[in-house]
Amino acid sequence: MTSVPADLALLTTEEMGRADRLTIDGGIPGTTLMENAGRAVADAILARYPAQATLVLCGPGNNGGDGWVVARRLKQAGFDVACSALAPVAALRGDAAVMAARWNGPVLPFEPAALDGRTLIVDALFGAGLARDLDSAVLRMIEAVGEGRRVVAVDLPSGVNGDDGTIRGGAFTADLSVTFFRAKPGHLLYPGRARTGQLVVADIGISPSVLESIDPKAARNGPALFARHFPVLRQDGHKYDRGHTVTLSGGALHTGAARLAARAALRIGSGLVSTIGDAEAARVIAAHQTAVMVAEVDGPAGLALFLSDRRRNAAVIGPAAGVGDTTFAHCRMALAAGCACVFDADALTSAAGRADILWRERTADLVLTPHDGEFARLFPQLSGLPSRAARAVAAAKESGAVVVLKGADCCIAAPDGRIAINDNAPPTLATAGSGDVLAGMIGGLLAQHMPAFEAAAAAVWLHGAAAEGFGRGLIAEDLVERLPIALQIAENHLRGRGQAG
Repeated sequence: MTSVPADLALLTTEEMGRADRLTIDGGIPGTTLMENAGRAVADAILARYPAQATLVLCGPGNNGGDGWVVARRLKQAGFDVACSALAPVAALRGDAAVMAARWNGPVLPFEPAALDGRTLIVDALFGAGLARDLDSAVLRMIEAVGEGRRVVAVDLPSGVNGDDGTIRGGAFTADLSVTFFRAKPGHLLYPGRARTGQLVVADIGISPSVLESIDPKAARNGPALFARHFPVLRQDGHKYDRGHTVTLSGGALHTGAARLAARAALRIGSGLVSTIGDAEAARVIAAHQTAVMVAEVDGPAGLALFLSDRRRNAAVIGPAAGVGDTTFAHCRMALAAGCACVFDADALTSAAGRADILWRERTADLVLTPHDGEFARLFPQLSGLPSRAARAVAAAKESGAVVVLKGADCCIAAPDGRIAINDNAPPTLATAGSGDVLAGMIGGLLAQHMPAFEAAAAAVWLHGAAAEGFGRGLIAEDLVERLPIALQIAENHLRGRGQAG
């Protein structure tokens, strides 16, 4: 078994190289893989674009070798094709040299003049394997391509780092990227994701069985990732079987965030939900909530007493709770109670500079849900890492918690190195209260006994699914009310895999 579902696995450039080598060692020649890759790119182009004047930019390695195949196959299909080689054809070695020798069309100097009259550009320069900044000749070509031409990238737009999505000095912006066997993290992580365009993952003859040897840790987030642990509604089930989520409110003027989290926990299936706060806050909460219960709780000691009932098995601490020692004490009391915890918003800022205390006192599942600013305060030594995925993985290993690093390319990381990159979140999710809803969703799934990594991944995916299709004007309250739609979408996925009860 691999650490992640085979159909969602993402491969680093090193892991993709191992997949190639394992396949070649298994008896499939490298030239066959290259021919298959070039054919896949050409087929994707033929399915989308009419015949037109095309320039294929070929690099010095295997990505360039794929490009020579693309050129040959497009020419056979009736395209007017020329190639422009970054390195002299005579200097090519290995499989790339074999494919270049099969090209019988024009080879133009690698300079912007080669673009004249060409409306479709195939970028086969470097792909995901680039490990240095682009040189000036390539940067001039990128600038000359501009915005008036269609660009198809072979594997990944040249200039985008396949492992972390960073830009190496500059990069092509593709309309279409065709990668092979499995996508790379750089396809899903910003800023690389913005350069990728439509992504096609093509089968080129590499058996999925090689994943058993590679054991990738990164995955695209989706229902298959959390299918085995997703709560099943049993015919003989009872609300007490589905856990009890507790959300802690701030003061009387700051109850809304906890109420959003509580309703989200209820909507996602927590059998019982309570929102708790001091006397003034409890009166405000009681005026707004019906199915969610309300309790007056006085300070950290009161929280400890409330959570001493072990049926209250999940707690969400932080949304509008206030920053300071009291919120930090609430976090410690929740950890001491042994319930699964979600620490969000003010809980994270309150822990800045002393978070190691929480890591030591953790006795059950803990999920942290920072945005970039909160992450920088909580993990200042990690905030300079190059990608959201790298930061999330490092923070999970340091804290022993599951870390949900929020953003357009939200990353969910586990202490064992697993990382899920989410890509279904529309920009409308950038609205007040959206994060409070997410925290409540995670808490509600933890209450239903989902493991922390799977609960966080499921909540993030469902969060995006609830927002999709709504359009402009989405507010946090809408997200909560659309959760039944998202849950049905997830259940349909799971039924299709034979995993829903």
